[in-house]
Amino acid sequence: MQGRLGFKGNLSTTAMGIMPHEDIDRALGLALALDIPFWPQLPRLSFYEDMYVQAMEGFPGVIIDEEKGKIYIDTRRFLDGIPEYLEEEGDSDRFSLSERYSLVYRHFLSADLTDFKAIRGQIISPVSLTLKITDENNMPIVYNDDIRSVAFSFIQTKLNRQYEELTKKNKNAFVWIDDPGLEFIFNAMCGYDSIKAKKELDIFFEGVRGPRGVHLCGRPDWDFLLSLDIDIISFNTYAEGDVFVSYKKAVDFLRRGRMISWGIVPTFFEDFSREDVESIAKRLVGHWKKLIDNGVELEKIVENSILAPATCNLINPDKTLTVEKSFALLREVSVYLKSRYNIT
Repeated sequence: MQGRLGFKGNLSTTAMGIMPHEDIDRALGLALALDIPFWPQLPRLSFYEDMYVQAMEGFPGVIIDEEKGKIYIDTRRFLDGIPEYLEEEGDSDRFSLSERYSLVYRHFLSADLTDFKAIRGQIISPVSLTLKITDENNMPIVYNDDIRSVAFSFIQTKLNRQYEELTKKNKNAFVWIDDPGLEFIFNAMCGYDSIKAKKELDIFFEGVRGPRGVHLCGRPDWDFLLSLDIDIISFNTYAEGDVFVSYKKAVDFLRRGRMISWGIVPTFFEDFSREDVESIAKRLVGHWKKLIDNGVELEKIVENSILAPATCNLINPDKTLTVEKSFALLREVSVYLKSRYNIT
């Protein structure tokens, strides 16, 4: 038993949520070819598949303008909608992701997911959400205490609803939060400081049912991130691995049996074209060597590691091709390292 996760990593494969595909079956097939599959988010297919728009389904006062590609909160509508929202807060169906906001999610749930080691979902972090979504005056809602408070509770409930639906398909389901905006709270110009964010994220995670995880592609304050009571961290190891493994808290994180999803296979064409199985494995093992030098046993590292592509990617000139190749290389790296460390 690995804490709240309930399984050992042992170099299993998973991937980021966002994919550049417009073919639902193709995207889902790639996700289901991994050891720990997930339901893909396809923003090129629909504006509603954008992870911010997707998460705001059912939020009081939300205005979604698909034609202009804009989403914001109308403050007056928010205030007017709060009584109804509070009345329906106990209705879990209100917080379920509909087919309009994800054309893939219901297809994923209809698949036979029982025999996978685990399955995974995702939702935008309330920190990133409130930094990104604005009110009608173009002011981020993170600065409105009332709206921010509801947003944290809202995302927590939506995460729990997704977890409830996924665990019906696989007992080792988990849902992590995507936090692309987390690094911005350490900017002196932000106005929403890390002390407040830490307090509110602690409360948020206390109410999360099941495993707790954070995925990010950027560079946060690692001390801040590693101080959260979470079970799994997923990050861009290809770019940030050297920095991450230098932190004492990263050593402590692994020693406590927490899991790391090492985003080690690049998805950008230029980076990917320079790599192969052995170069990727060498880079990852180099990071592990630093952890071993600081007292973490190799067995502990392997047991608590899963492997993933480095980042989401929607901007490659070849559209889906390099991303698909990165998924294939990821599986090859996993097989290579499992053989090296005698993992069956």
